[in-house]
Amino acid sequence: MRKVIDCRDHPSAINCTLTIAGEEEEVVRAAVQHAVSVHGHADTAELREQLRAALKNEATPQHA
Repeated sequence: MRKVIDCRDHPSAINCTLTIAGEEEEVVRAAVQHAVSVHGHADTAELREQLRAALKNEATPQHA
């Protein structure tokens, strides 16, 4: 199952609206890069754990 992380779920000073979706490891890697480069976080094991805990299953599209 694909995973999603959405910055809108974590309010920030810059009101970031980025959403990242994909396989779990891809999303964690991309989210770490984003958190470091845009939000100024340090790349730590704790950050990776927090991001992994924030992952949600991607909603399955419903066809009419």
